[in-house]
Amino acid sequence: MRPTVSTAPNPPGLVVLAVDDEKDGMDALAERLNNNRYVRRIIQAFDATGALRILSGDDQELAARRDSGRPIVDAVFSDLKMPGLTGMEMAKVLAGFKPSPVLIFVTGHGEGEHAVEAFELGAVDFIPKPCDQPRMDRAIQRVLSKLRGDGLTGEASSVVEPSDDEVIPVELAGTTKLIPRSSVRWVEAQGDYARLFTSDGSHLVRIPLAQLEERWEKAGFVRIHRSYLVPVALITELQLGGNGYHVIIGNGERTLPVSRRHTRELKDRITRRGAI
Repeated sequence: MRPTVSTAPNPPGLVVLAVDDEKDGMDALAERLNNNRYVRRIIQAFDATGALRILSGDDQELAARRDSGRPIVDAVFSDLKMPGLTGMEMAKVLAGFKPSPVLIFVTGHGEGEHAVEAFELGAVDFIPKPCDQPRMDRAIQRVLSKLRGDGLTGEASSVVEPSDDEVIPVELAGTTKLIPRSSVRWVEAQGDYARLFTSDGSHLVRIPLAQLEERWEKAGFVRIHRSYLVPVALITELQLGGNGYHVIIGNGERTLPVSRRHTRELKDRITRRGAI
């Protein structure tokens, strides 16, 4: 099918690309996007190849965005399973765009096994079908947060002060659980993996600690040791003992070591933040 283009009647706002090979899925996706007040324009493509063709085409607005150094579109909402080029394969192409659009996957039942790979490709959300309006609105907030965090200060960043939170998909016994970054109390390195500790347990993700450190720095996380990453806001004490410095997380919830090489940066972050 040929890609189609439609516009929403509420400028200014986000320009988004919706990709789904099924008409019912596209209609539902476009309706939810159109009902969000921050979305200005919806571009539709019925397969991944068509989506990439649109992004590299001669659409006047998209070409102007590309020439100005902005993302060609602010966000791509894509189905995963499509004939020909899959949504995941398309995402790998999008990751090479500089700057790349924010990526959100909209998925059917039984596709949760792709959640970890989607996160590694930079996806900020993983929405199950059928998607209701509140769930779509939360996804749009994450798009806006991501755009602001990347310093992309175009129209999108001026329309909202979003709650800057990211979700981390975690696989457990065939079930995908979405863990809000704001619920993470500390992170521990475990080889090429990282274990996220929250108030209700711990969750292993296939992401190196160094990658989370870079990704979450603007969200207030700081590396205190080669094995630990913590949110500065949760540090209640920095103490010097016989074996060097350590920090207390929460109300005595956890004591974690601070390596010598990370001590100065930690003190600077605490001073700037007024954490303790």
